[in-house]
Amino acid sequence: MTTDAEAIIRHAYRAAEGNVMDAQGFIDLFAEDGVINLGHGGQELSGSGQETYRGEQLGQLVLNLGQLFPDVHRELHRVNVLGDMVAVELSIQGTFLGPLQTPTGVIQPTGAKVDGPCADFWYLRDGKIERFDCYIMFDTMRAQMGLS
Repeated sequence: MTTDAEAIIRHAYRAAEGNVMDAQGFIDLFAEDGVINLGHGGQELSGSGQETYRGEQLGQLVLNLGQLFPDVHRELHRVNVLGDMVAVELSIQGTFLGPLQTPTGVIQPTGAKVDGPCADFWYLRDGKIERFDCYIMFDTMRAQMGLS
């Protein structure tokens, strides 16, 4: 049985799929003060150092990942709901086809396939996403992209 919290989170994942890329729809699922926090299994993919996203940055994060991996897909392995908290074990999959901006310059795409393990924790308030904590194994993804 799908709960309201689970349905909201599944809608968020759908909005961020490569064949959808609905940045505004993704933003609209968040509370006005909603935030995304990126945790790392190693350094962040771009090395930009930014770890927290708010407001319009929420949608830009979706679009940036879509530029790197136009076919981005999140394979959900397990979805666990506890009230207004949803924990998801997943893989971020895609093909590295877009340039990657880093503090040291642009890395050209390699065409490599990635399948990065990830754990997401979503916290909702009054039917909106209040906080999304995302833990991605960036080192694994960078190695798969041919960057390590």
